Amino acid sequence: MADPKGFLTTGREVAETRPVAERVKDWNEVYVPGSLLPVISKQAGRCMDCGIPFCHNGCPLGNLIPEWNDYAYREDWAAASERLHATNNFPEFTGRLCPAPCESACVLGINQPAVTIKNVEVSIIDRAWDSGDVTPQPPERLSGKTVAVIGSGPAGLAAAQQLTRAGHTVAVYERADRIGGLLRYGIPAFKMEKSHINRRIEQMRAEGTKFRTETEIGRDIDAARLRRRYDAVVVAAGATVSRDLPVPGRELNGVHFAMEYLPLANKVQEGDLTVAPITAEGKHVVVIGGGDTGADCVGTAHRQGALSVTQLEIMPKPGEERNAGQPWPTFPMLYKVTSAHEEGGERVYSVSTTHFEGDENGDVQALHLVEVEFKDGKLEQKPGTGRRIPAQLVTLAMGFTGTDQANGLVQQFGLELDERGNVARDADFATNVDGVFVAGDAGRGQSLIVWAIAEGRSAARGVDRYLTGASALPAPIRPTDRALTV
Repeated sequence: MADPKGFLTTGREVAETRPVAERVKDWNEVYVPGSLLPVISKQAGRCMDCGIPFCHNGCPLGNLIPEWNDYAYREDWAAASERLHATNNFPEFTGRLCPAPCESACVLGINQPAVTIKNVEVSIIDRAWDSGDVTPQPPERLSGKTVAVIGSGPAGLAAAQQLTRAGHTVAVYERADRIGGLLRYGIPAFKMEKSHINRRIEQMRAEGTKFRTETEIGRDIDAARLRRRYDAVVVAAGATVSRDLPVPGRELNGVHFAMEYLPLANKVQEGDLTVAPITAEGKHVVVIGGGDTGADCVGTAHRQGALSVTQLEIMPKPGEERNAGQPWPTFPMLYKVTSAHEEGGERVYSVSTTHFEGDENGDVQALHLVEVEFKDGKLEQKPGTGRRIPAQLVTLAMGFTGTDQANGLVQQFGLELDERGNVARDADFATNVDGVFVAGDAGRGQSLIVWAIAEGRSAARGVDRYLTGASALPAPIRPTDRALTV
């Protein structure tokens, strides 16, 4: 193990963030560059090498966490990077964006602050890039088989990289103008700068993966024709249909889905726009939804110069510590203060929006809400608790309901859906259509980035076996696997 007494002698220390007054003026990542390197080896030494590493159960990728913690403690960064990449194609993505269910399952976390697994991970990979340890891995020989991957989010990219390295000729189709899916346009730059995506794409290009942007399967290319062109297809189109809020006033100007609002801010940072067509500047902003996407809207509104930001959540405020109903090693629902929340704004829990109020021009001006509570398992409004709050911009960040069917992809392929509206698949991630596979949120439903990468890796094995009769590629999860919860 690393340091036999590390968990006894060293306290938990996380990455240092830049001062709020400084970081809200730019779109750079919120962390102080290089702040982890002086402390990360000792932090890795807190890993207890506990014999039965439950962190593996928390992470669907099966990351070899005790192993790369040991290497990081010994400052053998090349070996740590090799162990990290053995199970994860894109640790610089997960190290920045994943909510770290591995830390919730850390054995040390039973009675102490858990090991900073996520911070160790991102330190290893950032150092690996800086040291030149991340290089293209082209296949030794080509199989002569071709694969189309629809969607360039984490699931699609993971599947594409695995299949390219297995020797297949892979083309990734993306309907946006740049590769990355929600990583590119859904995640603000202050959470992950896009240079991290760009250099991975260049690595994949050097390995042989082809990329086709501004091409939407179902609209620009008929899905059935695509299937005839390739030996296999992987559908990794995500669950991009936003959950709506059908209340009076929803049609008013200024009420937008989060995924209408966030991509425009990202396009400004890419240099495509000078000013975002939907902006929080000088407005009272209300974000409906208390999850990570909602927090992304909060941070974006701060940087655009909002007058005020209020985030609404229909559920009660979570506790700051585990309760008896969410025992270790499950992933608990805890009160989380993200970097965006540190920057200001108000968070309101146990409320439901009743309607929006507009002006004579059809622009939203206010939001009306009421407090709610659970009674006998049902959500009920509390009489006399209604109130009005100003709102000139409202973003709906209430999650997603399934993959896009409006573009014709599902119908043109003839794909069957499961009872939850996701694309149905078997144990090999194969759909009902011969040679068509599905990975990521399109098949699983809205989930975490680690599940998306794990799905892409697992689906790649199914495709490889379909094309060649056997496969040496890893498959960390099955389609039926679920997160470690109660």
